[in-house]
Amino acid sequence: MCYFYTIGLNFKIANLKNFAMENETRERVKALVKEALKNAPLEAKKDESTIEHFVVNSLRNEAKKEFDRDESAKNLITEDDLRGLENGAKIRIAENAKLTPLANDLVREKGIELIRKTSQRGSIKLRSVAIGCDHGGFEMKEELKKFLHGLGLNVRDFGTNSKDAVDYPDFAHAVAVAVSNRNCDVGIIIDGAGIGSAMTANKVPNVRAAACYNVALAKNSREHNGANVLTLGSGQNKLAEVKEIVQAWLSSEISEDRHKKRVGKIDAIEKQYKK
Repeated sequence: MCYFYTIGLNFKIANLKNFAMENETRERVKALVKEALKNAPLEAKKDESTIEHFVVNSLRNEAKKEFDRDESAKNLITEDDLRGLENGAKIRIAENAKLTPLANDLVREKGIELIRKTSQRGSIKLRSVAIGCDHGGFEMKEELKKFLHGLGLNVRDFGTNSKDAVDYPDFAHAVAVAVSNRNCDVGIIIDGAGIGSAMTANKVPNVRAAACYNVALAKNSREHNGANVLTLGSGQNKLAEVKEIVQAWLSSEISEDRHKKRVGKIDAIEKQYKK
């Protein structure tokens, strides 16, 4: 009986030793992990869902903020409207806005730049616009027509006229032909993304269509590339953004000889493939 008791006691002692050794090993491993984490260099966690945006050189200046404060809704600018602005700051004011004497003093003292907001009609030299869309762009097209009429433009609508499913190439082609034949000065086409309509329109001779999703691209497409058709994505921008894009696009035009020369090369390439 004593023999079996001794065996059992030795077995328990052995288990206790193993447990102690395992526990010591775990504690040692924990200490090593803590030390490694402590000495490891910190690395910013990258959000894989974030899309990086790159600004092309020709758009870099456009992407910068054009003004530091917008007071264009006021007809009279007082010194209170200028308080807090730093030296050399830019403030946008209405085209016919007037400044109080004290406001004028602050402008001179701080070197504040006044940017007068030009009227929408006065900045547009075009007279007529051809517009078209597929079912995805129908509602936006109807709202945009009102906006274009408000700018004093003649609008020719090539459909579609409902939200029933249609094929965007049919309407993009109709708008492009109207511009190509000079029945309208420029064209605007709306589908879900704006890309398919741009591809379609660019198959028509004398058409340079550009898909634009912001004001900077809209200006660039006109001033640098001489675009005469604008394509928009109803799923890419809200109506307010689209109005700003359209306003910027219609108000811009190609003027510099270096850009005209490059557009001439685009036209020359097109002629090489005409039958």
